[in-house]
Amino acid sequence: MPLTLADNVAAQDFASLLPLTLTLKDYAGIEKVSDLPRRLDTGGVPSGYKPSAGDITYYAPWGNLALFYRDFRHAPGLVLLGKVNADLRLLDREEPFDVTLELTD
Repeated sequence: MPLTLADNVAAQDFASLLPLTLTLKDYAGIEKVSDLPRRLDTGGVPSGYKPSAGDITYYAPWGNLALFYRDFRHAPGLVLLGKVNADLRLLDREEPFDVTLELTD
C-alpha cells in the first residue's frame, strides 16, 4: 500500500522501517491497527491529532499504527505519519489482512 509521509520526526523514524508488512485488524469500524516492530521517536511532534480518512498515524501511548478509513475526532497521543495513496475501500473490511506499506515513488 503506497504512502506519502508527513514532515516530522515520527514519520522519518517510521520511514526507516519501510517497506513493512503488517497484519491490520479493525478497530471500532473507523481504523485499522497493527503493532509495530518498535516504538517510534515522537520528540517535538504535537501530542494529539484529528484524523481524516486516509491518514496513517501512530498512537504513542500504545506504540501502534492506525490507518483511518473514516474521519474521527481529535485524539490525544495520536501522531500524523502521512497519507495512504490507495483506494480506502481496501481497508473497509472486518477480517484481519496483511498489507505491505511502502513509500510512493
